[in-house]
Amino acid sequence: MWALVINPVSGQGKGTTMGTYVAGYLNQKRCEFTIITGNSSQAMSDHLQTFIQKTSNCEGIIAVGGDGLMHIIVQIAVPHRIPFTIIPAGTGNDFVRTLGWDLHEIDDQLDRVIQSAPSPIDLGLVDGEWFGAILSTGFDSVVNEKANTMRWPKGPMKYNAAIAMELPRFAPRHYEITLDDRTLSTEAMLIAVSNGRSYGGGMLVCPNAEIDDGLFDVMVLHPISKLEFMKVFPQVFAGTHVSHPAVEIVRSKSVSIESVAVAYADGERVGQLPVSAECIPNAALTWVA
Repeated sequence: MWALVINPVSGQGKGTTMGTYVAGYLNQKRCEFTIITGNSSQAMSDHLQTFIQKTSNCEGIIAVGGDGLMHIIVQIAVPHRIPFTIIPAGTGNDFVRTLGWDLHEIDDQLDRVIQSAPSPIDLGLVDGEWFGAILSTGFDSVVNEKANTMRWPKGPMKYNAAIAMELPRFAPRHYEITLDDRTLSTEAMLIAVSNGRSYGGGMLVCPNAEIDDGLFDVMVLHPISKLEFMKVFPQVFAGTHVSHPAVEIVRSKSVSIESVAVAYADGERVGQLPVSAECIPNAALTWVA
């Protein structure tokens, strides 16, 4: 029995459309499944927990949504050691990108899921909460805080609008970053602790991060002028920003960050710093392209 978890509002309604498609696919392949949904994150989490507790033969979780739904799923799937996959139907879909799946070749992904065994991957654990892609603080978290208060525009444009509003008044902050072998005491504009490669809908903040090496890639953007930031920012979509002299990338299994700032993980608010994160090898089971 498969759990088909659908976020109906993901991707401005794409979750419903894609969820219907996936249900049709599973019916065609004669796979037994139960649809699980809800009108809030908490409701979906509760319904999935109840399903798992009552089902002794859950083969896996097929979640239709974005990175927010993935964040919910891993909190449940990991303790039960249940394999999961994310069918991309969100705004960002960065975890699916990290796994190597083509966002448009859904049948290929589903074929692999029902025909082959899953693989172990690493996850991050920040103060008891699992994350699959990126834990970050700094300018992007300030932008997230602003975007979450905005009713317009919708979709990715909301993030761009928040950048335009926050950049003129943004100032670097002082951070204490404790790694496996050293402590960095530095001013920074942004810090990304990366299990995956991208966030924000394809921004390759740590293009060389791997999900099976037991280490985070930690990107620190040291202070630059706002004009220089606007020049460097577009490069993140190709991952070429890493050659900029203000960008420092180090690798570490554990990372602790202290500052007067807010942290986000997989686009979800973690809360005020300080935070401590650890890369946990083979924490989850999923299907990799």
